[in-house]
Amino acid sequence: MVTYSLETTKSGLLEITEKITEIVRKSGIKSGLVQIFIPHSTAGIVIISRMDALGLTDIEDEINRLIPTRIDFKHQFDTPADAAGHIKSALTGVSISVPIEDGSMQLGASQGIFFFEFDGPRQRQFHVQLMSSGLREE
Repeated sequence: MVTYSLETTKSGLLEITEKITEIVRKSGIKSGLVQIFIPHSTAGIVIISRMDALGLTDIEDEINRLIPTRIDFKHQFDTPADAAGHIKSALTGVSISVPIEDGSMQLGASQGIFFFEFDGPRQRQFHVQLMSSGLREE
């Protein structure tokens, strides 16, 4: 398993596709899975279209519309944004798996992997675990 640190500057989407692609490429795995796990309760991970930056804004706007930061949450340990972040994280999830075939992730042409920050700015991490069913032949 490899752990990466990142610093978010605000709430929202941060693309990590290229970092994951590089990890898979360097691994030598021909066929298998890559799993990405976010060890935070106010962040998530999603696979979405990366073709249009305004589409990313739409996703951020809609999740904030569905779960707005408000002061009437029962959970008040940190801040109202913290409570909203827990709900957003539960809905988006904190783990994804992507199949690897012929040494490449099998994402759709428009898909990207995004870290979703719900309570930034923060120091964050994500873990990457590779599972192989065979190595590339040199």
